[in-house]
Amino acid sequence: MAVEADFEVNFTGKFIVKATNPMPDQPHILTLSNLDLLSGRFPVTYFYFYPNKPHDHDHDASNFTSIIESLKTSLANTLDCYYPFCGRIVTNPHTNEPKIMCDNSGALVVEAHANIPLKRLNFYNIDRSLQKDKLVSINPDFPLQVQATFYTCGGVSITFTFDHALGDATSFGNFLLSWSEIARRKPISCMPDHRRNLHLRARSPPTYNSSLDHTFVKCTMEEIMNIPTAKTLIKRLYFIDGSSIKQLQNLASRNGKQRTKIEAVSAYIWKTMVSAIDTKSHGMCKMGWLVDGRSRLHKKEDENSLSNYIGNVLSVAFGEASVSDLNQNSISEVADMVGEAISKVTNEEHFLDLIDWIECHRPGIMLSRVVLGQGGPTLVLSSGSRFPVGELDFGFGSPVLGTVCSTIERIGVAYMNQRSSAKGDGSWTVSSILWPELAAALESDSIFQPMTTSHLQL
Repeated sequence: MAVEADFEVNFTGKFIVKATNPMPDQPHILTLSNLDLLSGRFPVTYFYFYPNKPHDHDHDASNFTSIIESLKTSLANTLDCYYPFCGRIVTNPHTNEPKIMCDNSGALVVEAHANIPLKRLNFYNIDRSLQKDKLVSINPDFPLQVQATFYTCGGVSITFTFDHALGDATSFGNFLLSWSEIARRKPISCMPDHRRNLHLRARSPPTYNSSLDHTFVKCTMEEIMNIPTAKTLIKRLYFIDGSSIKQLQNLASRNGKQRTKIEAVSAYIWKTMVSAIDTKSHGMCKMGWLVDGRSRLHKKEDENSLSNYIGNVLSVAFGEASVSDLNQNSISEVADMVGEAISKVTNEEHFLDLIDWIECHRPGIMLSRVVLGQGGPTLVLSSGSRFPVGELDFGFGSPVLGTVCSTIERIGVAYMNQRSSAKGDGSWTVSSILWPELAAALESDSIFQPMTTSHLQL
């Protein structure tokens, strides 16, 4: 199943795609919100893989020319609504903070051809796919870049890479879903809201809980690019069967308390981490969870609802436990610790405090201390259960896989991102950035299965 040594990608075209009907007041500046300054500017790449369906003439992926032209045309129409995505991210010379110049400079679309069929890709070892001149094109001049790679079997992979200043996973999911709807000539289900400073303003005067000083820190892009890493990190993709998730959820739900799937799987991961760290040097072990603040800050029925808001509305919850407690406690007891840690962040007051904390530390950019490598052994988990996977049909069928990773080489924590599998049967795909010992510990059990072509039915 491993990629053959002769796996090569030939780049056959680069195109700059601009909005079809740019806004009349362009160019104009879109000032980032306080929570945007917490994004770290990390590039985020989404991978989608589409098999060839030669017997389905409505979803034939082998007509490469028509596919690339259709993607470019539908993207141009999508950028009419998502105009910041075809702008430029520049630095404010007075504050040194990033801002978005909405000038319709365009998004970059790259066309490429691989010399192997899809089934010979190594879906487990993401490091292979992220190698230079393979499946991901990175050009810092474009906050949105897309690479469509065509395979000898007629299949297609599309990678979408975003600068985190454009938004978070909810923003990118809405953008991709809108694009796929426009590609199929359907009305878009999300009319984007780009009013960043209307919704997420600091209070006057700003005030916050002092505990935030221990969680977040002001930093520079140079510090982010040079995060100290104690271990080599590897990038892997796993499959978790729906039955395993249910089993863990049953183990985590005790004494009448029903735990969520994320809480249950988190408890399993947290206990597994203990066997993968140097317990002589570290007596404590941390986990973190990204939390979307949209539903916490504004209710859906509120006229200022953030459900269609494009930007970053994320915080992170952390839990810390001793190695001995994690070893001795049951899955349900650790799941209780997970639920308690997350509950401290899933409320309006936390997000209002965080907005105010950033206001008090501007100008500049901010980041979690542990992501900067200041917190000891930590794994951060992001849940993308609502992120569109099977829905991303651009006119040539649904994908067999949709996942996410990053081209970043240095990060101070291990990281996992969960997605529902394209099967829609309750199974998950989990994209991971791990130290090797943790990968080995997870793979020693049957729950985290290295992703194979058989999981994808290729």
